[in-house]
Amino acid sequence: MAEAGHSPAEYVTHHLRHWSSGSDSGFISLSDWHLDTLIISTLLGIAFLTLFRIAAVRATSGVPGKLQNFVEVLIDFVDNSVKDSFHGVRTFVAPLALTIFVWVFLWNAMDLLPVDLIPKLWAAGHAAAGHDPAHAYIRVVPSADMSATFALSISVFLLIFVYSFKGKGVGGYFKEFLTHPFGPWLLPFNVILNFVETLARPLSLALRLFGNLYAGELIFILIALLPWWAQVVPGLGWALFHILVITLQAFIFMTLTIVYLSMAHEHH
Repeated sequence: MAEAGHSPAEYVTHHLRHWSSGSDSGFISLSDWHLDTLIISTLLGIAFLTLFRIAAVRATSGVPGKLQNFVEVLIDFVDNSVKDSFHGVRTFVAPLALTIFVWVFLWNAMDLLPVDLIPKLWAAGHAAAGHDPAHAYIRVVPSADMSATFALSISVFLLIFVYSFKGKGVGGYFKEFLTHPFGPWLLPFNVILNFVETLARPLSLALRLFGNLYAGELIFILIALLPWWAQVVPGLGWALFHILVITLQAFIFMTLTIVYLSMAHEHH
């Protein structure tokens, strides 16, 4: 429920503003750092690595524990997804796909926390430190920050070039870029088509993830504007549906990454 003294518009605006190194300039900024996104993403990454490290250390050839079972099922699921789409050496692609799936899922899962939980704790910490709690901004869903989704998609975009040059060679890549799919006589059309296709990959990866999670976060905030007794049914219903969304978006990002790297590595 919106805090006393704050209009619904002020409540929504406050929850959608980042803890930034400068003045938060909106969806994406080239000059300011979204500190909340950086810190929460790092903590989630450390939690992921720590959990999997514990599972690896405790792994046994005998009767596996619940953690080992969970990790093995997840690894088999990701490895089978890579086998189905990527036909080269998987020593890098499979761990990359696992990292993307788990990390993006953890990013998305932060949306299931109560809307006011971390912001209120953050505001209390600001007040205890002698700062104005009204200016204590924090967002806890990294995938609802376009800066984070583009950072991840651009990393995949750069890997596409690495695997293109690795699989085809520099000359082979540019020959394919200039002559595929219509042949050398229609070179201008080939260049336009391949340029749009290449640029669309990081854009689609970043914007799809951002759009779905930003919309989900906004709906949770709007539900939080209702009186507490009216939040239970819509909040629970949206949370249950959102579990499917956060899993599906992590899977889509992973799958498209595998497919893009496979297409880059193979000759046409």
